[in-house]
Amino acid sequence: MTGFDLDDSVLQAPTEPPFLNGLNPEQRTAVLTTEGPVLVLSGAGTGKTRVLTTRIAYIIAAGLARPWEILATTFTNKAAKAMKDRLIQMIGADGESVGLGTFHGIGARILRKHAAEAGLTPNFVILNSDDQERLLKQIMQEVGIDTKQYAPKIMLDIIQRWKDRGLMPDAVSAGQLSDFCEGRGLGLYQLYQKRLGELGAVDFGDLLLLLLELFKNNAPVLAHYQNQFRYILVDEYQDTNVAQYMLLRLLARGHNNLCCVGDDDQSIYSWRGAEVDNILNFGKAFPDALIVRLEQNYRSTGHILGAAAGLIARNAGRLGKTLKVADTRDGAGEKVAVRGFWSGDREAQKIVELIENRQRLGTPLSHMAILVRASFQTRAFEETLIRAGMPYKIFGGFKFYEREEIRDAVAYLRLIENNADDLAFLRIVNKPRRGIGDQAVSALVAAGKEKSRCLLDAIAAADLRPAPRKTLEAFAEKIAGWAELARKTDLVSLAKRVLEESGYIAMWRDDKSADAPGRLENITEFYNVLSDFETLQDFLEYVALITDADDAPDGDALMIMTLHASKGLEFEHVYLPGWEEGLFPHQKALDESGAEGLEEERRLAYVGITRAQKSGFISYAGNRRVYGQWQNALPSRFIDELPAGHVQADSEIRGGVRAEPSFFTWGKSGRPDFSAPRHAGERSARVGKRVHHELFGDGIVIRADGDRLEVHFDAHGSKKILARFLTEL
Repeated sequence: MTGFDLDDSVLQAPTEPPFLNGLNPEQRTAVLTTEGPVLVLSGAGTGKTRVLTTRIAYIIAAGLARPWEILATTFTNKAAKAMKDRLIQMIGADGESVGLGTFHGIGARILRKHAAEAGLTPNFVILNSDDQERLLKQIMQEVGIDTKQYAPKIMLDIIQRWKDRGLMPDAVSAGQLSDFCEGRGLGLYQLYQKRLGELGAVDFGDLLLLLLELFKNNAPVLAHYQNQFRYILVDEYQDTNVAQYMLLRLLARGHNNLCCVGDDDQSIYSWRGAEVDNILNFGKAFPDALIVRLEQNYRSTGHILGAAAGLIARNAGRLGKTLKVADTRDGAGEKVAVRGFWSGDREAQKIVELIENRQRLGTPLSHMAILVRASFQTRAFEETLIRAGMPYKIFGGFKFYEREEIRDAVAYLRLIENNADDLAFLRIVNKPRRGIGDQAVSALVAAGKEKSRCLLDAIAAADLRPAPRKTLEAFAEKIAGWAELARKTDLVSLAKRVLEESGYIAMWRDDKSADAPGRLENITEFYNVLSDFETLQDFLEYVALITDADDAPDGDALMIMTLHASKGLEFEHVYLPGWEEGLFPHQKALDESGAEGLEEERRLAYVGITRAQKSGFISYAGNRRVYGQWQNALPSRFIDELPAGHVQADSEIRGGVRAEPSFFTWGKSGRPDFSAPRHAGERSARVGKRVHHELFGDGIVIRADGDRLEVHFDAHGSKKILARFLTEL
């Protein structure tokens, strides 16, 4: 073997590269075991990014491979950039040449290089989710499917799941068909792929599916990349789908130098195609694989780790590991707080008060986060934060590239890059208004279909009146002129010229609405973004591949986000509201996926707890307003699964809001005891009792079925209420 000798005595010698210093024994093993398949089970906060980058640096420094012979995949552009920056710090300019990026970004680069072999044009467009949905909606309407009854978005999700499993239309079997759209889904998939080809476009799933088809059907191309990529590294392996797994198997065939880093306990994306079995079955797929467990946590306190470990241990589908505090100077820290509140609004009020207290004691707001299971939960917090005058940011909210003016500007550039991009044409042909009405557009679309031409080329053949024909011909001339300009000038100058000459900037300058100035400011920022790119193709690819996780929170504002969006982030203090049955675990997950859905929900709870560095606060509400309706709720089963030694529990449902005890039974830990038996005499004794409810006031129990009571309230009539939400008068 060339490079560094792996003998322990040499590894400790002063000649070893400095970037190996400070690695714990398990991290060193993961870095130095370079040959053959390796699975690094990296628990939350155990330094997986350091392991990945150090392993790449070591392979290069030891002379085992040149930088361009290494392929490293991540799931976000942000993570890829962070890894590349670390590599450059470790090994200098060599870090720039490593093949490092997202699966989809790497797929796009290879497909552009081999576009002809893949049946694509080199300047193919990558459609965003909005354009994908619009295209599929058009197809569904053309074949007579009611898009109000059958949402195109749901059908698109079904198609994307087929793509995630590596299935072209001719490979979808009878057992994989869906009843949605009256069982016509496969036909829609076929039409959708045909229309993408006509547009010279691909969607996000095609970047992997078509690459997989290219490798399967073109042995020389596959052999080229198998020989080029001598070492393959994968981040967040638990989030890979079947198509990604198949691509990795093909590329690693022969040398099997595949190192996958992931955490089966953080696999929370099955709803978008992730397959947890990829990581659980790694040892079966690669029988000679080395499995390294990273269990020293550098993020959280002992009580946080203990609570998370006790919870996730309930899952059967896991390889197993136990997180330990790597640095014991801070001791076990605060116990994880569990609190019950009378209502969701009071829950929001108390959590905001706690956050205010920590802010007064010196903790920046940006070091704290509220993580919710469902987006509707943010409403109560936003209202409370506004009243408190506290700055906050909804992470994963309305994105820059989703704004109307930015989508329009990008559509102009897309049409300049690819004249066949009919979706971009339709978006901007009458923006600003050029007098092109629906009748003219319909005639143009009809001519395009009849002559098998893109809409720009169909102008000459369309049955148009003189005025719209003249306008459309002038528009086509401008597009051609801008396309010529694109080959001669930089992107910023091109975009400014296009948006000025098209009249788009003037449209917003003349607009008297309150948001028009903000739209112009966004376009100015758009120019700033363009300055970072050398070619139009590079920019359009970046826009198409950017994900929610690439938006980094900044500024001193409280962060509010869903649990799914929080993965990969960390905060000093984390607040986890809404731990109630039906909300968390979510009823939809239980209904659709049963035991597997419950385990994924539990993994999501584990992710939430392990985002916390110093403290975690879990809460539930007895009454919550869901889509305008008050609903009673039971505390989540996950609360009872938290180890009592790591939790400090209390609830105002049994005291605080109402000093009188309710019919609810409480265990020794201060948590509700659902198993306490109720005898028939106790049930019948409730009938006729006068009771009080926080929202509905006083009433009388008229019927009892276990803990489910029917109460006739003096002011609100009869309601069915769980006994624990009532107090006896």
